[in-house]
Amino acid sequence: MSVARPSTHRAALERLDAFQRSSLIGAPSPVEEMGRLRAALGAAPRLWVKRDDAIPFAFGGNKTRKLEFVVAEAMAAGADTLVTVGGVQSNHARATAAAAARFGLRCHLIINGQRPDPPRANALLDELLGATIEYIPSREARDAALSGAVERLRAEGRRPHAIPLGASTPLGALGFARAIGELVAQTGAPDVIVHAASSAGTLAGLAAGCALHALPTQVIGVSADDPAAYITAHAREILTGIAGLLGAPGVAQAKFEVDDAFVGDGYGVPSAASREAQQLAARTEAIFVDHTYTAKALAAFIAYVRAGRFAPGATALFWHTGGQVGLFA
Repeated sequence: MSVARPSTHRAALERLDAFQRSSLIGAPSPVEEMGRLRAALGAAPRLWVKRDDAIPFAFGGNKTRKLEFVVAEAMAAGADTLVTVGGVQSNHARATAAAAARFGLRCHLIINGQRPDPPRANALLDELLGATIEYIPSREARDAALSGAVERLRAEGRRPHAIPLGASTPLGALGFARAIGELVAQTGAPDVIVHAASSAGTLAGLAAGCALHALPTQVIGVSADDPAAYITAHAREILTGIAGLLGAPGVAQAKFEVDDAFVGDGYGVPSAASREAQQLAARTEAIFVDHTYTAKALAAFIAYVRAGRFAPGATALFWHTGGQVGLFA
């Protein structure tokens, strides 16, 4: 682990700690060394994993950290219904429905795709959690459907609160800026963090957290779908928003990298590398990743180790963002 430098963002960190959060996580998620995976790869660097898949609430995952901030904002505004979008097996939709149930709110999910018959995995959990589910034909129809649902609910006398895809807003991303402080308190600063990236909120939050704590840690987001340029641009927008929320202009320039070389045939489509990574994690560490999202990020992590990208003695951390429910789709 690297040694953190003294932070020049003390006031911003105090503002971050002062933000209102809804309680979904509780204790810090575990950090574990992956010694058997390291041996299997013949790796020189130390390999660690941050287990957000092990967050107890509603099968955990990275969306839970974002929703702590976003749901608190919704309740402070007097909302009675959370409205969001996602795919049929969206982890974010499941986490949003669970947060709504926890706090006595209604939930309206706009899902692109067709209802599985019978419902399985996250689609089953969405129904068990009592969410109202509106199926739409395509991802491109999400934004219009979200706006339309909010208007209809308001006309019915409800108080809806719209949550964008993945809760990937500057406010939601604060969950991961804060998570860096959690990690540093547990183990110190790793030399590199690798994680799955799509809607860019986790990526921006991790980069912001490293900047706020003055860490030399390299943050690498591995795309599961979109081109690196698109994710990078979105992350920059979110970082600008975080900088405004915390009064820390320098955070907008926080460093990170996006790697889109492991997308393969597209979102939700396994690759040979993702299948191998999935099996290696299970058979060496009894850690489960989903078929495509976290599996592709882990495939990149493994490829980096094999290519000697990390220096001998360095500490490389894989941030497991959850999604294991997708194994049962």
